[in-house]
Amino acid sequence: MGLELYLDLLSQPCRSIYIFARSNNIPFEFKHVELFKDSVLGKRPAAGSGAEQPRAGPSNSQGTGKVNLLKKVPALKDGDFTLAECTAILLYLSRKYNTPDHWYPSDIQKRAQVDEYLSWHHANIRANAPKTMWIKVLIPLFTGQPLPSEKLQEVMEGLSTSLKQFEERFLQDKAFIIGSEISLADLVAIVELMQPVGVGCDIFEDRPRLMEWRRRVEDAVGKELFFQAHEMILNIKELSNIQIDPQLKEQLAPVLMKMLK
Repeated sequence: MGLELYLDLLSQPCRSIYIFARSNNIPFEFKHVELFKDSVLGKRPAAGSGAEQPRAGPSNSQGTGKVNLLKKVPALKDGDFTLAECTAILLYLSRKYNTPDHWYPSDIQKRAQVDEYLSWHHANIRANAPKTMWIKVLIPLFTGQPLPSEKLQEVMEGLSTSLKQFEERFLQDKAFIIGSEISLADLVAIVELMQPVGVGCDIFEDRPRLMEWRRRVEDAVGKELFFQAHEMILNIKELSNIQIDPQLKEQLAPVLMKMLK
């Protein structure tokens, strides 16, 4: 059996793995997992699709549970070997397939810079950017009513602080986070920052240095691949057409609200 990757492209970590594997021509079977469809939301009504989605076949949510006991994505299966967590999977792929050195440099100091960003990322960019989707799309979907604008403003203020630190501490005047070439740090950062864009919060507007960096990342991985990976998040508002069981709404709405406190 070859390499299998269990991914849902609504997930930022899944997108980073998908882009990394495709841009490095790593052969894998894409096991498409639709967490919102199979685990939470039930079936979506039939609708026309826009651009072509990655060819993934039926959803593999049940298979994910066999690969990752936490029943979360991303998950990797390579023969009898299984692995979870985005960073662990990215590093495994970079080492096994001997991807170009710029992704995770052999130079000890450059590698330390990638590690530094990945450590900082989770408590800063990742702590704020995904909340925009919950506030603007998912929580209203479950509760049937929008959240107060103050809640979004609070999240955007936290994200703005993180973006300022990102530009001043990590990006500075460089083309990419660790220098002249793209690394895993840039990939992990960009997929996270596309989450607010998908719900109408264009955090690149009025930030020319950040916008130029985004364009360089798109060029480095290939624009076609970049937008293919992000098609679902850029059309996230289509989730509003999903029919959710009323009992499920009642059970999950309070849980979702607590996530933002």
